[in-house]
Amino acid sequence: MFGNFGFSYVGLLFLLMLFIPNMIWLHGKPQGYTCNKENKILLFFERSGEALTCCCSLVFSDFNIHKWSLWSLWLIAAFMLMILYEVWWVRYFRSKRKLSDFYSSFLGIPLAGATLPVIAFFMLGIYGKVVYMLIAASILGIGHIGIHIQHKNSIDIED
Repeated sequence: MFGNFGFSYVGLLFLLMLFIPNMIWLHGKPQGYTCNKENKILLFFERSGEALTCCCSLVFSDFNIHKWSLWSLWLIAAFMLMILYEVWWVRYFRSKRKLSDFYSSFLGIPLAGATLPVIAFFMLGIYGKVVYMLIAASILGIGHIGIHIQHKNSIDIED
């Protein structure tokens, strides 16, 4: 329920899938992107959730692949969401890199760049039965998705 300490190679893979496109994004931010005027409370939740999610991903061996069972479907679902996240990034990098591209939905999933990884890490927490990851992903979701909602609402007003 609370997790077994040990290195998680699955957690590392998820973090690499998360960080690599974000590092590339640093050199290809959307035209007009700014992080000014972000809600400080949401920013606190986002930063705290990022740190907690990263730590949980690496230090609980419960996320590693176990003997196959129906419970393994949670890991498959989490991994599929991360693949969709990668595909969303490919679509973004091939776009004109406008704010509307960055805050776009994907396959009906609103704000896919923020939503997909948060749900994936939450499902990873379910798969590993690690309550700390569920809490971390929830905190991350409040902050990260909340900030993306604010940003998207501000460009909707400006467009």
